[in-house]
Parts: sequence; C-alpha cells; structure tokens
Amino acid sequence: MNRTDVRLDGAPGLPAGREAVVGSAGRWRRRQRGERLMVPKAEFRSYYGLPVLNAPTWRAADIAGYLFLGGLAGASSTLGAAAELAGRPRLAAGLKVGAAGALGGSLYALIHDLGRPERFLNMLRVFKPSSPMSVGSWLLAGYGPLAGLAAGSQVTGLLPRLGRFGTAGAALLGPAVAAYTAALIADTAVPTWHEAYRELPALFVGSAAASAGGLGLLVAPAGEAGPARRAAVLGTAVELVAARRMDRRLGLVAEPLREGAGGWLLRAGRAFGIGGAVLAVAGRRSRTATALAGAAFLAGAVCTRFGFFTAGVASARDPMYTVTPQRERLAEKEAPR
Repeated sequence: MNRTDVRLDGAPGLPAGREAVVGSAGRWRRRQRGERLMVPKAEFRSYYGLPVLNAPTWRAADIAGYLFLGGLAGASSTLGAAAELAGRPRLAAGLKVGAAGALGGSLYALIHDLGRPERFLNMLRVFKPSSPMSVGSWLLAGYGPLAGLAAGSQVTGLLPRLGRFGTAGAALLGPAVAAYTAALIADTAVPTWHEAYRELPALFVGSAAASAGGLGLLVAPAGEAGPARRAAVLGTAVELVAARRMDRRLGLVAEPLREGAGGWLLRAGRAFGIGGAVLAVAGRRSRTATALAGAAFLAGAVCTRFGFFTAGVASARDPMYTVTPQRERLAEKEAPR
C-alpha cells in the first residue's frame, strides 16, 4: 500500500466518490462523480481581497498633462518648421514659441510627478534602447535645448543661424517626442494601455498633430493658417481611424474606453475634433470660426489624453480585464493540443 492509498485519518482506501489522477503537467487533479458542491463555484476577482494589479498612483494632472503637452510641443516644432519653409512667418513664430512653452509645462508636470528634479537627471546616467523611459529621457534632453534655441532666437531676433539650426533639429525630433509616450505607457501591465500598443502611436501622433494645428489656427492670421488647418484635419482623421481600429481589436479590454469617465472624455474628444474640422473647413474665411476651430482641436486633444489615462487606470482596478484576456490566450494555445 502506497501513500496515495491512505486517507488523512489513517484509514486505507481513497475517499468515496473520488479518484486521483495525475495530469500531463505532473499536477494532481480530482474527478468528481456526482458530488454536490458545498460552496458556490469561485469567481476570480481578487487575490485575498486585493486587486490583481496595483492601479497607477500617478496623478492625472501630471501624467495626462505631460502626455498632452509633450505631444503638442513635438508636433508644433515640426509644423513650425514647415510653416517657415512655406513662407508663413507669423504661423512659424507662434508655433515655435508655443512648442517651447508646451515643453516647459510638460517637463514641469513630469518633474512634479517624480517629486525631485534630480530623478530626471538620474535617468540620463545610462542609455537603454529597450526602455521607452530611457529613450524618452534622452529625446527630451536633446529636443529641449533645440526647441528653446528656436523660440529664443525667434523672440529676440538674435543668433538667427543658431535659431535656424534649433528649428531644424527640433523639427526632426518632434515626431519622436510626440510618439514615444505611446510606447512609454504601453510598456506597462495596465491592460487597456498594454493591449493598445499597435494603434496607440498613431492615436497619439494624430492627436498631437491636431493640437498643433489648433494652436496654429489660434496664433496665425487667416491668410497663413492653411498648413495648420490641414495638419489639424489630417491629425483628427488619423486619430479617429486609430481609435476605431483599437475599439474593434481590443474587445473586452476596450470597455473602459467606452464606459465611465474615460469613455465620456474620449467621446468628448472625438466630438471636439469633428466639430473643429467642420469649423476649420467651412469657416476658413472667418477669423472667429478659425479661432473657435483651433480651440476645439486643443480641447479635443486634452480630452483624448485625459480620457485614455482615466480608462487605463479603471482597467487596472478591475481584475476582469487582466484575468479574462490571459485565460483566452491560454485557451488558444491549448486548443491545438
């Protein structure tokens, strides 16, 4: 008689109605034969009363504001350089100054969340290409002085050659600055952020282009607003397409993008974007309509970033969005077996 033939009370034989079976992974399974469950079937919702994931502790005003302002800065630098090449000096000047201001606000929000300025400097001690945080820190470290140089030369009129150098350099790094935050938040365990890694760069770049175009519509006269109008409308279209594809592909994990505060903000962002596009196209000859369109594009970008941030936090708080996709992937892997 081996140990499996002895019950816990020392009597021989297996308990009635049960048969011990060894699974393929070496783990024990029990096959019930008509046995009545004494307790309801457990539904996995937490781990000893705690969530599966710790929800992000970041403040929305800091991180969502950082996402919005960083995208606005990067896209404004690129659009400002294009406006300068196209012979729109007032549009270019407004976008350069706006990019520097947005970058300052973005860095303030980031450092405020970190708690101490030296923590940002500590991230520059190494360069790790596989880390979005490391790459983003170095991008900001390279982009910031260039954007500041472009804006400073524009405002003071001094050092025009260095100003042009700063304008060109900031324009080249601008798209990366606008897009890297998508990789940054997708490289987390937060379900909605992580699962949206395919469409998120397009969504953020489109939103950034719309916000930069909106800023251009506010600061430029109607005669110079053409590039800003086209950038805002195109950015809104890219954002809407990316959001639609994301909603279809994510399935269950997309629920926080449709429900609650996050869903409300994202719907408001889409409404602002569409309304701004209609005003920008239909009222291109009106300075009032152009300014209203610019404000709508900026409001839409703010709602998009804050909405996506809020939806991600909500998905981390509910274990369903973590456990269910994992079980579905496991079932797909085991199906061929």
